[in-house]
Amino acid sequence: MIKIIEGDFDLKSVFNREIQDYTEASAIVAEIKSNVLKNGDKAIKEYALKFDKCNIENLEVTKSEIEEAKSRVSAEYVEVIKRAKANIELYHKAQLRNGFEIKKDNGIVLGQKFTPIDSVGVYVPGGTASYPSSVLMNVIPAKIAGVKNIIMCTPASDNGKIKDEILVVADILEIDKIYKTGGAQAIFAMAYGTQTITKVDKVVGPGNIFVTLAKKDIYGTTGIDMLAGPSEILIIADENAKPEFLAADLLSQAEHDKLATAVLVTTSKNIALAVQSEIEKQLSLLSREVIARASIENTGKIIIVDTIDKAIEVSNAIAPEHLELSIENPFESLHKITNAGSIFLGENTPEPMGDYYSGTNHILPTNGIARFASAVSVDDFVKKQQYSYYTKEALKEVYNDVDLFAKSEGLTAHARAVTIRFDK
Repeated sequence: MIKIIEGDFDLKSVFNREIQDYTEASAIVAEIKSNVLKNGDKAIKEYALKFDKCNIENLEVTKSEIEEAKSRVSAEYVEVIKRAKANIELYHKAQLRNGFEIKKDNGIVLGQKFTPIDSVGVYVPGGTASYPSSVLMNVIPAKIAGVKNIIMCTPASDNGKIKDEILVVADILEIDKIYKTGGAQAIFAMAYGTQTITKVDKVVGPGNIFVTLAKKDIYGTTGIDMLAGPSEILIIADENAKPEFLAADLLSQAEHDKLATAVLVTTSKNIALAVQSEIEKQLSLLSREVIARASIENTGKIIIVDTIDKAIEVSNAIAPEHLELSIENPFESLHKITNAGSIFLGENTPEPMGDYYSGTNHILPTNGIARFASAVSVDDFVKKQQYSYYTKEALKEVYNDVDLFAKSEGLTAHARAVTIRFDK
C-alpha cells in the first residue's frame, strides 16, 4: 500500500534517488565495449544470442521484414500514429529558431547560425516493454532540425524479429537504417561503428542502466541527449481533484519500472485516503500489476501539505520528470513552477497524453536534472555556430585593449596575433 506522510518529512527521501553502486554493471559495460570495438558485428551477434536469446544472421532489417510487419498491423493503428505524428510535428516545428546577425557601424559583423547534426543514432528499448512512441519522439525533432542521416537500433525478440509496431512507425518516419541490436552493445556500435552499423555523431533514446552507462562512456566521442533514470511523476492536487483520476495517473508511471517513483502532494487528507484506497482497487486491473505494485510499495508516497504554494515548493525542490497540476485554475500556478521536465495542466490532461499524442516530447530529464535540463527538442539536433568579422579599421580601434587583456593572462602569443597586424 502507498505510504501517506503528514507533517514534517525529509525531502530527500521523497523520491528514490539514492546514489547506487554500479560497479558490477560498469564492469559488464566495459567488457561489452572492448568486445564491440575489437570484434564489431561478431560481438553484436553474440550479445543478441546471449541477452535476447535470438540468432541474428543479418543485423540490418530488410524491406521485406518491414512489409511483413505492415501487413500485420491494423489500418486503425497506422492512422493513430499518423495523427500523433502530426501533433508532434506541429509542436516541434514551433521550436525552430533562426540565427541572427549584428552589424555595427564600423564594419564589424557578429552572428550565429544553426546547422543540423549530420548523423544521429536512435536507441529504442526492448525488454519488459517496447516503445514505438520513443521512435516518434526522437526522430521527428531530428527530421525537423534537418538531420540527413538517421539510424535506429532496437533489440529483436527471441524469434529474431523486431516488434511490428516499431517497424511500422520507423517506416512512416522514413528512417534510413534499422538494426537488430539492443543494450550497451548497440550504443557502442553507433558510437564507434561496426562492419554493418554506421557510426553516428549523436546517440539519443532511453534505456536501462547498461544503456545509460554506455551513453555516459561514449560522451565526448559521440554526443548524447541525456542520462535517463527511472520514470517519475509528481501530482499536485487540491480538495476538488478526483481520486480515481489521481490513482490512475500515478499508476501510469508506476507500471514502467519497479524503480519508478509516483508521488502525490495534496492539501486534503480526504483526498489522500481516497487515493490510497483507489490505488489498491486499480492495481488489480493492470496487466503489469507486479511491476506497478512494487513501484508503489517501494517508492510511492502521498504527502499532505497545508497549501498549494507549499506543494509547489516541494515540487520545485524535487524537480520531477512529469508534473501534473490537478488543481483549480492551474494556469495561475504555472509561472510558479521552475523545475519540471513536462507539466500537465488540469484534470483532463493526464501524463500519457504527453507520452503519445499531444505533441510535447516525452523524453525528459529525470533524477532531478530538470533543475538545469529540458525535454528533447529540435535544439538537441542542431549546432549553434558563431561567427565574427572585423575590418582592419575596426580592429585598429581595439587591438591595444586585446593586447593588454591577453598579456594580463600571460598569453603573449595571443597578444602577438593581434598586434602583428599593426607592426610597422
